[in-house]
Amino acid sequence: MYFKRFYDTDLAQASYMIGCQKTGECLVVDPVRDISPYLAEAQGQKLRVTHVTETHIHADYLSGSRELAKATGAKLLLSDEGGAGWQYTYDDGNRVKLRDSDTFMVGNVRIQALHTPGHTPEHLSFLITDTPRGDAPSMILTGDFVFVGDLGRPDLLDEAAGGQDTRFIGARQMFASLRDKFLTLPDYVQVWPGHGAGSACGKALGAVPTTTVGYERALSWWGRLVEAGDEEGFTQELLAGQPDAPLYYGRMKLDNRDGPALLGEVQPLAELSAQDVKARLAAGARLIDTRPREEHQAGAPVGSVNIPDGGTLETWAGWLLTPERELILLAPADRAEALRRQLWMVGLDRVTGFLPSAQGLDTVPAQPIPAAKLGSHPDALILDVRAKTEYEAGHIPGARQLHAGRLPWRLDTLPRDREIVVHCQGGARSAAAASLLRAEGFDVLELAGGYEAWAKAQHETV
Repeated sequence: MYFKRFYDTDLAQASYMIGCQKTGECLVVDPVRDISPYLAEAQGQKLRVTHVTETHIHADYLSGSRELAKATGAKLLLSDEGGAGWQYTYDDGNRVKLRDSDTFMVGNVRIQALHTPGHTPEHLSFLITDTPRGDAPSMILTGDFVFVGDLGRPDLLDEAAGGQDTRFIGARQMFASLRDKFLTLPDYVQVWPGHGAGSACGKALGAVPTTTVGYERALSWWGRLVEAGDEEGFTQELLAGQPDAPLYYGRMKLDNRDGPALLGEVQPLAELSAQDVKARLAAGARLIDTRPREEHQAGAPVGSVNIPDGGTLETWAGWLLTPERELILLAPADRAEALRRQLWMVGLDRVTGFLPSAQGLDTVPAQPIPAAKLGSHPDALILDVRAKTEYEAGHIPGARQLHAGRLPWRLDTLPRDREIVVHCQGGARSAAAASLLRAEGFDVLELAGGYEAWAKAQHETV
C-alpha cells in the first residue's frame, strides 16, 4: 500500500493519497482546489487516480474533489448521509453515493466508509485495510471528526452557515460517533485527521500529524467522559470556548455542497500597467497588496487590501475578500501564479492580472499610531478585530470586538462619521483589516503593536 499526506500550512489542512502499487490505482481524500500536486505525485509513483472522495462538505476551503475527478476520469464518491439540506446536490455522471459501512476497493486496499456525524451531519470517516497484510484495519482517516488531541467543532452550521442551535444536536451526534464508532476500533489503528494546529475547525488541535485510537482513548479530554456516559459534561466541554468562525465559511459550505466551479485549463496571468490597474480599480476591482505590511503602511495604494505573501494569505483572503469582485495582485512576477493558486483555496477565482510594483499608483499614508497617542483620539471607535476569546481575556476599555473574518459582512454596522482605531494582538491582523476599511472609504487608524503594546505600557485594561 502506498500512503502520502499533503499538507497546506496556511489553512492547516491535510489531504491524502492511498494507492495500490500492484494494480496502479490510487484514491485521493479531501483534495484541495489546486490539483497539480496530486497529479504530479501519482505520475511519479506510476499510479492512476481512479477514486476521489472527501470526508464531508467542507466549510474552511473550497474542495478540489470535483476538479480532480473531472480531470482524471476517476469515480467521485460522496456521502449520502446527513438528511435533507446537507447532502451534495451535484452529479457530473461519475458520482457514487456512500452510506455507513459501504466498502470499496482501490486495488488491494479496502476502504470502509463510517458515518461519523457531529462536526457536520453528513460526515464520513474512512477505515483503511491493506488486505495483502491481513483483514485488520491499519488506519482511519477522520477528517474533522477526531483530531490529534481534540474534536471537530459542532457549531459551524450555527456560526457561519445560518443554522440555529444545531450545535447541541451536533454535540450529541459527536458523542454517539465516538462511543459507537471510534472507540470500538483497536487501539493500534492510526488516526490521520483532516486538520492540524491552527485550524478554526477545532479549538485545541495538536501540532503532530497523527495519533492512534488508543492514545486518544487514554489521554484525550473527552475519552473519560464518553466512556463514563457523561453526555452532558461532554457537550458542555465541547462547546465551551470555540473560536469565532469566519463568515466566509458559509459560502464555502454552500459552494462545496452544490459543486465548486470547475477551473479547467487556466491561462497564465497577465502583467498589467499601473494605468490599467487604476482604471480597473475605478470600475470596482480590488488590488491585493501582497507586500509586507511595513511596505504597505509606508504608502498604501488607494483601493488596496494588504494581505502579505506568507503563511496566512489564504486565511486572511477568505476573511476579507469576496468572490464577486475582480481581483488584481500587487506581487512579483515570479510569485503571482503561486499566489493566484492559493486564492483558489478559498474560492477567489476572479484574479485577472498582476502588477509587479506599486510605482505609478496613487497612495495614502497608513502609519500606525503608538499606544501613548490613543488618548489624542477621544471620539474614535476602538475596534478590536481579535477573536472573542482573546477579547474576553483582556481588552482596551470601551473597545468593540468584531473578528476580522466577519468584517466584510458587518461594514454597515461601523460609523462613517468618526475615526476608527483598529487593533489586534500584535498588529498583523489589524493591518489587513484596516486596509479593507480604508479601501471601503472609512477614516481609519491602526494601533501600533496592538493590544500587546497597550498592555505592556501598563494602560488600563478590562
